[in-house]
Amino acid sequence: MKKLLLTGFEPFLDHSSNPTDYIVKQLDGKVVGNYQITGHVLPVEFDRSAEKLLNHVHELEPDAVISLGLAAGRNKITPERVAINVNDGVRDNSGNKPIDVPIIEAGNDAYFSTLPIRRMVDHLLEKGIPAEISNTAGTYLCNNVMYSMLHDTRQRGTNIPSGFIHVPASFQLAVQNPKLPGWPLDTIQKAIELVIKVLDE
Repeated sequence: MKKLLLTGFEPFLDHSSNPTDYIVKQLDGKVVGNYQITGHVLPVEFDRSAEKLLNHVHELEPDAVISLGLAAGRNKITPERVAINVNDGVRDNSGNKPIDVPIIEAGNDAYFSTLPIRRMVDHLLEKGIPAEISNTAGTYLCNNVMYSMLHDTRQRGTNIPSGFIHVPASFQLAVQNPKLPGWPLDTIQKAIELVIKVLDE
């Protein structure tokens, strides 16, 4: 049985909940496809999130890593194509607000996802779930952990599938903010289970 590290984030900004927090906890310890899932929820803090992620990676030595994040304005499941070497954004949960700060000094400008993102999107569309590849993970914590993970695999020469997937807001968040498109949590979870199964195709 292969091992998959699945991460999400705690609530942040004015969002009272985070669907990735729920999904990671639901799937922790379960088997999906050929993967035994270990789930962890990361802090929304520039100084801690990537460190926590890499600690879990080095401890578990997984065969694949998928990190999840909330993109509250999006209405599709969006695997990210690329992460860039910069932290810049609104304040994190510790009050930190970096501006144009490299994630890794002298690191590569960018890294491409090593997940099979095209096959993931095609499979979700075949199953009737809206999805598309995203060409920007932003410059907030989602980009931070994606870049840090891909940099780490490159440095250690461990060419495992790794990348980031953004999910839409849940119904709960859409009720609190009517401007947001909302999805049922079980549909978001089903989408993540489907993309995990694509890893071995």
